[in-house]
Amino acid sequence: MASTSATISSEVLTQRFAALREQGRKALVCYVTAGHPDPTQSVALLRGLESVGVDVLEVGVPFSDPMADGPIIQASSQRALEHGITLTRTLDLIRDARLSMPAVLFTYLNPVIAAGADVLQRAAERGVHGVLITDLPVGADDEREAWLGSGPLAFVRLVAPTTPLERMREIAEHGSGFVYLISRRGVTGMQTNIPVELPGTIARLREATTLPICVGFGISSAEHAKAIGRLADGIVVGSAIVQAAGQSVSAAVDLVANLRRALDEI
Repeated sequence: MASTSATISSEVLTQRFAALREQGRKALVCYVTAGHPDPTQSVALLRGLESVGVDVLEVGVPFSDPMADGPIIQASSQRALEHGITLTRTLDLIRDARLSMPAVLFTYLNPVIAAGADVLQRAAERGVHGVLITDLPVGADDEREAWLGSGPLAFVRLVAPTTPLERMREIAEHGSGFVYLISRRGVTGMQTNIPVELPGTIARLREATTLPICVGFGISSAEHAKAIGRLADGIVVGSAIVQAAGQSVSAAVDLVANLRRALDEI
């Protein structure tokens, strides 16, 4: 049973992007912090986002030192930690939400290590299909990368806008599911402008991989969604959703519904 579950988990992202490609649609990937604004509302948020057409859900594991995150996600992570949300409780929230869409565990390396050697299998059994480690670049730890790459979850990798072509190829070869392209330098957070170099970066990454390319960092409006959706296979939205969720679940769901409509107009 475990083997069958593992195989299905690792292939679900690939199947979702293949279906979107056949339909001529763009992927809407949404990030939320597990346990924010509180555990009960967090489950309601996961279900609400699914109801308005999110294609892939990134569930962030709260961490005490989120160096890659901007102030909005940092604050949400702190709030979730105050509610006692750990990686194990994050998996329980995903299980309780009973989602039918693919879920990616978005985390730093330390919580994964602390959760034990069986954490990837436990994640797959609770409805997780991929994992993205923000602070594990290719070549940094061959043993842990091999463990993650051979596990039951798709191993989603990050690519920075400054990455040379050959390095892009190396990163893509060690990843699966899709590639998360960071649109700009710096930490996460909402922005008003799309980087002028982004089209060239996406074109360069397409030379390096056949994996779907989803662009994140700074996307917060329907205009952003359309502009980037025309270039990439999908968009990743995080800080804008987390900020809206701090107001109410319905505010976050309404925001995402608007982004879904914008992508579908392309």
